[in-house]
Amino acid sequence: MKIFIKIIFFFLVLSSLEAAAQAKATLIVHNARIHTLDSNNTVVQAMAVADGKIIRTGSNTEILRYKNKNTTVIDAKGGTVIPGLFDSHMHIIRGGRFYNTELRWDGVRSLKRALAMLKEQAQRTPQGQWVRVVGGWNAYQFEEKRLPTLEEINEATGNVPTFILHLYGHAYLNKAGIAALKLDANTPNPNGGLIEKDIYGNPTGMLVAEPNAFILYSTLSKLPELTTEEKINSTKLFMSEMNRLGVTAIMDAGGGFQNYPDDYGVTKKLCEENALTVRMPYYLFAQKAGSELADYNKWISSVEIGAGCDVPSEGSKKFGKMPKVEYHVQGGGENLVMSAADFENFDKPRPELSPAMEGQIKSVLSLLIKNRWPFRIHATYNESITRFLNVIEEINKETPLDGLLWFFDHAETVSVENLQRIKALNGGIAIQHRMAYQGENFIKRYGKAAAANTVPIKKIMDMGIKVGMGTDGTRVASYNPWVGLYWLTSGKTLGGLKYMSKENILDRTTALKLFTQGSAQLISLDSDRGMLKENYLADFTLLSSDYFSASEEQLLAMESKLTVVNGKVVYANDEYRAFAAPQPKALPEWSPVNYFGGYQKN
Repeated sequence: MKIFIKIIFFFLVLSSLEAAAQAKATLIVHNARIHTLDSNNTVVQAMAVADGKIIRTGSNTEILRYKNKNTTVIDAKGGTVIPGLFDSHMHIIRGGRFYNTELRWDGVRSLKRALAMLKEQAQRTPQGQWVRVVGGWNAYQFEEKRLPTLEEINEATGNVPTFILHLYGHAYLNKAGIAALKLDANTPNPNGGLIEKDIYGNPTGMLVAEPNAFILYSTLSKLPELTTEEKINSTKLFMSEMNRLGVTAIMDAGGGFQNYPDDYGVTKKLCEENALTVRMPYYLFAQKAGSELADYNKWISSVEIGAGCDVPSEGSKKFGKMPKVEYHVQGGGENLVMSAADFENFDKPRPELSPAMEGQIKSVLSLLIKNRWPFRIHATYNESITRFLNVIEEINKETPLDGLLWFFDHAETVSVENLQRIKALNGGIAIQHRMAYQGENFIKRYGKAAAANTVPIKKIMDMGIKVGMGTDGTRVASYNPWVGLYWLTSGKTLGGLKYMSKENILDRTTALKLFTQGSAQLISLDSDRGMLKENYLADFTLLSSDYFSASEEQLLAMESKLTVVNGKVVYANDEYRAFAAPQPKALPEWSPVNYFGGYQKN
């Protein structure tokens, strides 16, 4: 009997292997350490892909049986493969429009080098254009541990107009920039902002957020934009930059001066051409104070949640050939009404929100909830969260949320009491690594004890609240997710200051799951992504070094050797260049991207 059972088992195995041999894998990765991130944290050698999904994982021998003459086979040479990273909060649509115009100081380790880059870029920037450094850096990343001075900026840039944004706190204009914007002694301060003046009443070039970022964003909006062709090129290169960092999906949170639908034309066109290399569900962010409710009424009547060029609407009978990479409206936010904006600027006291805020946000939230629109709310401070929750709880009694997807963004100082309220309403939290850039400033204002639990990630997770990780790139923190993983697992700021309490520091697997499964869970997409297993999306990255054993400093230099989205290789470094289409040069020719790239490795 035992012999008979063994014979049956042998034939079943043989049958299974023969079936595997007949399967058509379009892509196989083998000789790898593939961290599946399943419930057992299984590690396998190889993976087979077809039709944008994983069809099998296992040993090299098992998976290579799925090879046929049309299969692309990639030897990972022992490298580490993880699921593609999913940034739950970034501004990729806006960032893509401007990427080619920006000199990035992200990752630059000395102010001397940053100023040298500034000088070099000023020398090649043509008349009528600006040099601009727009976020992603702070003083503490520099070995000098200080900010540039206006004198240094003017010396480096000369007669070329220059704008340099530092977090949400302030921005620098050089003398040529002051002249180009026609600022003088008679220019009034905008609401919530300060144009710093010298003793003679003339603008110094310092623009200060007091307390909100309107002066910074509105000044940026006055700078020249690229042509449509250049914006398309810029967006493609920015997506490639994200792929280089192992990112395969991003929730776009809207952002200031990102108008719908006018400023979404480039990404819509790329989706229609099946040219997106990042999955991109996005939220609609009302821009004009006083007309937010009118905007959401208009959008609700004309936009269907979840329908876009990737998915047909309910009323559509035929949609043609559809891309499978998500690009559609996911909901409303992150700012629902302008009076609710509590921008974090830890150089200044916490902003007091208008007494009119509750009535304004209630009208918008009531509309969204009634029409089953998911939403997200920018909320830095616990005091703001308390007021927002009061409104949400009130509406919930009138029109129950009943499982509607919603979450807070940021929530740096959220209290345990408010976490309990969020849990009761089945809300979530999207956190970012903003404290990696602002931890020192936070400590100066609020103290070390308060900083130790900012963000209280352990309490959030212990309470079973849905939580996903993001960056808030590109105008505050850098868009580099590895800075976030460094922050989560070391408890340190970018300047190396260890401030986080021991209980809030995560192990590397847990941190990685926040940047994969956690982000997907926020919008109920975790059933087919965030893990590398059968029938899950073939979104993954082959890393430049082993994330699980690399030193803390090595995490900051981590990137991808090869990134796959929807079963297609969308990025490959020099070692794997043959597997990906060549990257075009940045347009226009003088673009800083052609000379410096994006996030700086050194």
